Amino acid sequence: MAEFESQSKNIQSIYTWYSENKLWVNRRYQRKLVWTLEEKQKLIESVLKRYPIPAVLLADREGGGYEVIDGLQRLHTLLSFAETAFPTLNNKYFDVDQFVTAKTRAVEEKVFTVTPGQTISAREVGTFLDYPVAVSVMRGATDEEIDDVFTRINSYGHRLSDQERRQSGVRDDFSTLVRNLSCDVRGDASSDILSLEKMPSISIDLPKTKHGYEVEASNVFWVKQGVLRSTDLRDSMDEQCIADIAASIIGGRLVDRSKDALDEIYQLDSSENQRITRALDSYGSTRFSAEFKFCVDEIGAVCSKNGGRKLRSIIFSKTNTNPFPAAFAVLFVAFHELLIGESKKISDYSGLQLSITNLDKRIETSRASTAPRERRRNVDTVKALIRQHFVDAEPRDIYGDHSTVDIDAIIRRSEIESPHYELKQGILRLDKRRSIDKAAMNRVMETICAIANNGQERSGTILIGVADKSADVARIKELDGVEACPVGKRSVVGIQREARSLGESPEQYFARWKEAIRSSGLSRPLRDSVLANISYADYFGYGVVVIRIPSQRDVSLVGEKVFIRSGDETIQVTEASRMLEIGKRFQ
Repeated sequence: MAEFESQSKNIQSIYTWYSENKLWVNRRYQRKLVWTLEEKQKLIESVLKRYPIPAVLLADREGGGYEVIDGLQRLHTLLSFAETAFPTLNNKYFDVDQFVTAKTRAVEEKVFTVTPGQTISAREVGTFLDYPVAVSVMRGATDEEIDDVFTRINSYGHRLSDQERRQSGVRDDFSTLVRNLSCDVRGDASSDILSLEKMPSISIDLPKTKHGYEVEASNVFWVKQGVLRSTDLRDSMDEQCIADIAASIIGGRLVDRSKDALDEIYQLDSSENQRITRALDSYGSTRFSAEFKFCVDEIGAVCSKNGGRKLRSIIFSKTNTNPFPAAFAVLFVAFHELLIGESKKISDYSGLQLSITNLDKRIETSRASTAPRERRRNVDTVKALIRQHFVDAEPRDIYGDHSTVDIDAIIRRSEIESPHYELKQGILRLDKRRSIDKAAMNRVMETICAIANNGQERSGTILIGVADKSADVARIKELDGVEACPVGKRSVVGIQREARSLGESPEQYFARWKEAIRSSGLSRPLRDSVLANISYADYFGYGVVVIRIPSQRDVSLVGEKVFIRSGDETIQVTEASRMLEIGKRFQ
């Protein structure tokens, strides 16, 4: 049984924990960073006025440090203020020069950049750093106890949205599918456990509340196509939409689109929860995720035709800014039943776009349309409208392919989990001769080895056709006339341009990489598993080679050399003591 220890910790001490990477977040139940600027500023004002603020609840981690159970928004607000992420209500920033630990992180470690501007006084800095925060620590708590505590805390008042409440503390296969798939589509996929410092990397920047978070709401599929408002992402309405669609498809029949229906699906051991769980056991989470991403890609491709239009402007006859998750679910199910259920493919994307233009006039969109019978009638109406633009297709395996959603997720994960990912613009030198850089291919083989040596049950991915330097993007545009596709801080430039320069087809270019891996000095188990997992993704015609490195059981080599990852760098290991350390990763 867990034990509780209450103590008072000043902000300076908590910042030390933060700087030493001792504060961690479990994404299985924790929200993203969602506070507005005003909410953050009011908390800082309370601290500077020495007003009381709510306590923070942590739990001991087996690997050391603490997991944040309650107080995530408050903790991040306090710590990011100390790193000049935002000003006070009277537009003054924290004075980093008055706090050695923060100054060291900014100047020597270059963890953050100090924002210029007027600063709070030295006395206010002292008040802020000395402010006592009530901290309770759960010691020896099980996952079940932590889940129970989190659920109880968030049952008071209305602190969580309906969908956040459903997902929090629930660990069945359906909730895991919804959470992971939602992260992939939003572009904030990451490990379940990550440091508090990394939270901005998986949080969403809304148009009117710029916080410098990595995921731009306007670039997320749901907002880009107008299905949801950017603020809906904050309340996990995208997860609710996916849960509705997933339950309808996996369960074999359209569910009632209501709060009560979803609540029952998430209620462990309820009849509806058991029905969906059994259906998912048979259907498979991996299969559904691949199908969902494939359908999203196809819907996006339809919208891109005829000059490119938002899905909302296509299906609604009158201009509006209202979200339409119910109509989207109907359209999605219709696409899924034709593409997957009937093994068809789209033959005329432009014609299909015209067929769903002003769709709101053809289907029922009132409140009465949420019942299963009405939803089925709407789906059948959509299928009748668009069927003419589909043709029979040979059965295809989309479950091992990488959709654009997958590529985007890998690129974004590479920014926060750099030891497990690597991005390369290609194999041609960026000079006028455009010769093959053999050293670059050799470095990729070394990186494959290094990622494999991250340890047991650690996998990774290398993408060929993605640039991480703005200078390379500019040079590629100059040489190849390719306008890069930005994804976060990276840019997809593709390999199609290199294949053209070499006078090869994409298939021949892809074969180059397979042959390079086959003839490399990689350890045989690693080499064979990588060859079985290398693939090619079209990615809007750019072309990307995806080299997946599965987890290995033993230390891997390139010839007689051992390589490891240090952050986003690949280095050779020569010291005997370091060799032994790597070997322990596989014990």
